[in-house]
Amino acid sequence: MHGPATAGWLVVALCAAAGTYCLLRLRGVPGAGRGTAGGEALMGFGMAAMAVPAAVVTPPRWVWLLYAAVFGVAALRTLGPARRSSHHLHHLVGMLAMVYMSVAMALLPGAAHDGHGAQGTGDAGGTPLATGVLLIYYAGFVLWTGARLLPLQTVTATAPDGPAGPELAGTGLADTALPDNGRTTGPVAGTVTEAAPVVVVPDVGAPEDRPEMALACRLSMGIAMLAMLLTL
Repeated sequence: MHGPATAGWLVVALCAAAGTYCLLRLRGVPGAGRGTAGGEALMGFGMAAMAVPAAVVTPPRWVWLLYAAVFGVAALRTLGPARRSSHHLHHLVGMLAMVYMSVAMALLPGAAHDGHGAQGTGDAGGTPLATGVLLIYYAGFVLWTGARLLPLQTVTATAPDGPAGPELAGTGLADTALPDNGRTTGPVAGTVTEAAPVVVVPDVGAPEDRPEMALACRLSMGIAMLAMLLTL
């Protein structure tokens, strides 16, 4: 794109890492989830390839047309699921954005066509309206996804306040201490103290099954898409 090489390499690294993680997720997700992970991996590696600075690789026009064809086919495959799921609808928007950027780069004239646009030519790809709509969409997506990653909620379970309930009255259990092994040891003097909070920690499972990591990958690709659209 029309940007410094350092920013381009950062986008390459970000998208390649996200694409690699999505490939790893293919081992741990069942059924339709495999298609979702595969689509996200395609997006990640495709964006990484498009973001390579022009000083390193100068793609000819047919490469951009090939990108447009690949993501166009992927968009067609996403049409059906997009009618039933907002997540697949987001995938459809992403595929169409890739088609849009590929076609925009393919239509750039001569000098501005090397890589992602020649710096200093002043030529820009795409149309301001379409680019603006995509920028607004991805800015909202990044904010929404980032907000979902912020809270770190912990589920706690505490004993009810007050003395032992009527169901324990007369049974002697209210005055019985329970050691670590869970067996009673007989009555004890004093009162029963309230149990300490019990923290329930969910099983995180295999790395490829962690939903917060999948969200982080989508957030990374959303930020990368914003950067690519800004420099289109």
